[in-house]
Amino acid sequence: MLGMPNIEGMGSSFLITLREGLEASLILAILLTYLKKTGRWADARYVWSGTATAVGVCLVAGIAIFVALDGLNGKVEYAVEGFIALFAMAVLTHMIFWMRSHARTLGKELRDKVDESVGSALAIIAFAAVAREGLETVLFLLSAETESASGSQVVVGGVIGLVLSIIIGFAVYRSGNRLNLRTFFNVTAVLLLLFAAGLAGKAVHELRELIGWESGWLVSSAWSLESGVWATGTFYDFMRGLFGWHRSPENIRVIAYFAYLVPVAALYLRGDSDGSPAPTDKKDVAQVA
Repeated sequence: MLGMPNIEGMGSSFLITLREGLEASLILAILLTYLKKTGRWADARYVWSGTATAVGVCLVAGIAIFVALDGLNGKVEYAVEGFIALFAMAVLTHMIFWMRSHARTLGKELRDKVDESVGSALAIIAFAAVAREGLETVLFLLSAETESASGSQVVVGGVIGLVLSIIIGFAVYRSGNRLNLRTFFNVTAVLLLLFAAGLAGKAVHELRELIGWESGWLVSSAWSLESGVWATGTFYDFMRGLFGWHRSPENIRVIAYFAYLVPVAALYLRGDSDGSPAPTDKKDVAQVA
C-alpha cells in the first residue's frame, strides 16, 4: 500500500543515493568537462550512452533482486536479511575508505583514461563508473528496505537524494574547481559509518534468529522503552532507519554496533587527520578542470 510514506527508512535511502549519486555525478562531470576543454565534445555522446546503459542495467538488477526476495519468511528471511546486511556493511565500509584514498587523484586518473581512449571506449569508462555506483546503491537500498521501511518509503527517500545529487553534480560541472566538497564527504562518511554500524547490529539480530538463539544475557534486552520520542513516532522512525536505533535491542546487537563503529570510525577519523589522501583545496575531488 502506497499512501503517505513516513520518515522511517527515508533518511537512510536519501543519504545513500545522495552519496552514491554524487560520486557518479562527479565522475561524469570530470569526463564531460575534460572532453569539452580538449575539443572532443562530440565524444560526449559515448559518455551518455554508457551512462544510460549502466542506469538501465542497475534498474533491471534492482527490480529482479527485489522480486526474487519479496515474500520470504521464516528462517530463509532471517538468513537472507542477515547476510545482505553483513555484505552491505562490508561493501559500504570499503566504499567509504576507497573514496577517501582516491579522491585526491580521481580527476587525474579519469583524465588519463580519456587521453588513452577513443570513441566507444569512453562509453565503457562511463558504464563501469556509473554501474559500480548504481549496483552499490541497489545493495544499500535493499538493506535499508529490509532494515526498517517499506519499499515505497525507500524509493521516495532515494529519489529525493538522487535528484539532489544530480543538482550538486551539475553545479560542480558548471563551477569547475571552485566547489570544495571535503566537508560534505567527511560528514556523509561519518553518517554512513553509523548506518553501517546499524547494519552490523541488524546482521547479528537476524543471524541470531536464524539459529534460534533465544536465551541468555546476550539476547536479553539492553534496555526497553515503551513510550516517548525514543520509542515511537517520527523521531524514533528516523533514528531507527538511519542509525539502527531500537527501543528494545538485545545486548549482542548493541555490542555488535559498537564493536564495528568504534574501531572503524577511529580508523577513518585518524586517517583524515594525519594527512592521508582526502579531497582538499586545489586537489579537491570536485576539481573537474
